[in-house]
Amino acid sequence: MKYIRSFLIFILLIPIRLYKYFISPMIGPSCRYTPTCSQYAVEALKKHGPIKGLYLTIKRILSCHPWGGHGYDPVP
Repeated sequence: MKYIRSFLIFILLIPIRLYKYFISPMIGPSCRYTPTCSQYAVEALKKHGPIKGLYLTIKRILSCHPWGGHGYDPVP
C-alpha cells in the first residue's frame, strides 16, 4: 500500500513540476497566495497523500480568482 501511495504521489507531481519549470516562467509571478499554488500542491500531496492532497489542491486552485482569497495560506 505504501508503494502505491508513493507512486500515485509521484504521478500527480509530474504535471506540477512541468508547470513550474516550463509554463510558469513564461507567465511570470501571478499567484495571489503564499506559498504559490504549485508549491501548495506539492506540500499537500506529500503531507496528506494523493486523495486528500489532490482535494486540497483543487480547492485552492478554485479559490484563486479576483473575488477569492489572498495572502498566507499554508497547507493544513
